[in-house]
Amino acid sequence: MNKVILIGNLVRDVELSTTPSGVSVAKFTLAANRTFTNSEGEREADYPNIIAWRDLADRCAQYLSKGKKAAVVGMLQTRLYEVEGQKRYVTEVVASEVEFLTPKGESQQAAPQGYAPRGGAQRQQRNGRDDLVPIDDDGDLPF
Repeated sequence: MNKVILIGNLVRDVELSTTPSGVSVAKFTLAANRTFTNSEGEREADYPNIIAWRDLADRCAQYLSKGKKAAVVGMLQTRLYEVEGQKRYVTEVVASEVEFLTPKGESQQAAPQGYAPRGGAQRQQRNGRDDLVPIDDDGDLPF
């Protein structure tokens, strides 16, 4: 069985594109909190890449944006590709269902208190508290 269920906030806007055959594909990344704290008592997060296809991709691009909360159900997929003779592996979640969890009229939800990034993010002071601000580092991905 290969099934993944995630709830988190988008770390950047959805990227919508179309394949040469006209199929919509949406790509986005969630910040999904872990259920436990680290040795310093801080909660860490993982940042899985999500792929949605066809009508689901179009709906994700229409209703999701950076900071919005979503629930994703899908399957884990690992791909291999080569860049300049070097093999690269990509692990991502192919979504079969996406629930839009941010209430209407609410644009973003701040990161919860005690939220600690696991690399690839930095903290920014906003409204008197620290909020997580992800750093986009997809430079070596082919898409």
